[in-house]
Amino acid sequence: MPVPIVSSPSSPRMLMRDKIRHEIRRAILDGTFTPGERLSDDELAEWLGCSRTPIREALNDLEHAGLVEVMPNRYTRVATPRADEAFEVVQTLGVIFGGAVRLATPLLADDVRARILGSIDSCLVDLERRDVPALNVHALATFDLFVEQCGNSHLIKLSHDTSAGLAFKLRLPNLVRIFNWPDLTQSFRDLRSAVEAGDAIAAELAAERLHQLPVETPGHEPVSSERPLSRRSA
Repeated sequence: MPVPIVSSPSSPRMLMRDKIRHEIRRAILDGTFTPGERLSDDELAEWLGCSRTPIREALNDLEHAGLVEVMPNRYTRVATPRADEAFEVVQTLGVIFGGAVRLATPLLADDVRARILGSIDSCLVDLERRDVPALNVHALATFDLFVEQCGNSHLIKLSHDTSAGLAFKLRLPNLVRIFNWPDLTQSFRDLRSAVEAGDAIAAELAAERLHQLPVETPGHEPVSSERPLSRRSA
């Protein structure tokens, strides 16, 4: 198991368990710990300079977040994304992020709106290049910006607790074959247009379409009338 570099804690008051969870989570998300890799309590304790108790607590938290798989008395390992889960994972993210987009869009300051538009542009470049790993990173960063600006503390906590683990499940080399790429591109374009126009409803609908949620718009015409993103067989 490779030994990552320990980053500085985000707060001097961060609890040991939280600091350990943060470091292991970071190592999983940045690829230091790879899918399926066994995680040793003893090696993690030596790396982080702590006892096994907070290590085990942190790993249990990461199991609940979907980043770690635990089979008692057999193994603890980094979770491995599965193609058969991708569709439902995308929809789950859509439920969370669609609400955040709806709440945040009317509240965006000009500088934040510009950051979000730039982040969406990065996603469009990834789509053009068919760069799945980059799209996963940039799309999550884009919607994290919406979450940060939504003004709802409960939604922010829910997203922080779940979105990274869900997005990790989409790190699939064949993701481009699972979804309709042209429709995904159009939905990102619709999202960009709606955010630029400050249209919260259209922005929410675009976010939900690109996450494969069925969208009906009685009484409201979205920025684009493209059909919802369809599932494609691998």
